[in-house]
Amino acid sequence: MTRYKIILNPEAGRGSGRRSIPRVEKYLQGYGLDFDLVCTKAPWHAAELAQAAVEEGYHVVVAAGGDGTANEVLNGLMHAKECGASASMGVLPIGQGNDFSFGMGIPLELEASCQTLADDHRRTIDVGHIKGGTRPEGRYFGNGAGIGFDTIVGFEALKLKRLHGFPAYFVAAVKTIFLYYQAPTVRLDLDEETFTLPSLMVSIMNGRRMGGGFMMAPHGDPEDGFFDLCIAGEVSRLRLFPLIPRFLAGTQGSHPEVQFQHAKRVTVTALTGGLPTHVDGETVSTDGTELALELLPRQLELITRPS
Repeated sequence: MTRYKIILNPEAGRGSGRRSIPRVEKYLQGYGLDFDLVCTKAPWHAAELAQAAVEEGYHVVVAAGGDGTANEVLNGLMHAKECGASASMGVLPIGQGNDFSFGMGIPLELEASCQTLADDHRRTIDVGHIKGGTRPEGRYFGNGAGIGFDTIVGFEALKLKRLHGFPAYFVAAVKTIFLYYQAPTVRLDLDEETFTLPSLMVSIMNGRRMGGGFMMAPHGDPEDGFFDLCIAGEVSRLRLFPLIPRFLAGTQGSHPEVQFQHAKRVTVTALTGGLPTHVDGETVSTDGTELALELLPRQLELITRPS
């Protein structure tokens, strides 16, 4: 019988994780799943618990939380894989943005995501890896990396204590326009091509959206073996405001200062300024000057809905 390890972040969704425990247990018991549930206690604890769960023989390790919890569990599974052990991954999205789940086809409603675990449809997804900033040894990611504007938006969203989810990111985006509008000059090395340009933002996506609603890669496919890049050049404050609805609709590619690219390997070098960066919402750099990213094809078996 399949054994499930549920790794739940009680602080996800500003405390909704803790409140969801009775419902999680009720739904999973109702589907007859053989599971153990454990709560995280500190940053990176979910990664350690995930790796230990694989070593203990669990077949499926489930991240119950937001994008940060999913990222930690994914890292734990990838580290276990480096040691020769493997397990599948599941997600119960009870955080704020839940962008990883959205991009991977996992229902965002709790009961539906529990049913998805029970239905046990699987796909094998690509995984990103980044080196640089505070992670010179590297960190894996499932949804995407954001460099520049959207990272500052994430920082500002965390300061908005009375808002959460997409409303917090939207208000933070408007606020960030007045704080972070001067584009640093960067060099982008994409496989065999090199670009140098002032860039307000570089999103390097395996999934489709960030910030709970901003469609950075509207046609992103986590099984195609390529990153989807959304690159925004130098845009004035006044022209940034009309861009927000385009990112929400995924139509920003028609803007003259926005371009899409595909690549398996990406190096970003700041020629002026720094590179505030996050992966899956987790900070990896505040002002670093070089980052190296690689797309690793078909690395992780994920339980999701049929496409």
